[in-house]
Amino acid sequence: MANALYNFIFKRSSTFTIAIIASSFFFERAFDLISNEMFEQINKGKLWKDIKDQYENK
Repeated sequence: MANALYNFIFKRSSTFTIAIIASSFFFERAFDLISNEMFEQINKGKLWKDIKDQYENK
């Protein structure tokens, strides 16, 4: 398995660069989604989406 991974990704610098760029993109998206979800859970009931019904004109 390690040999196949080396031959597919790490052997050429172009595929290694693409793998780094792709993994950093997916890591950034996952980190952003997780941190937003944590923020919303911690501040539940204090965010505008939770209290806007109290302030909108009906």
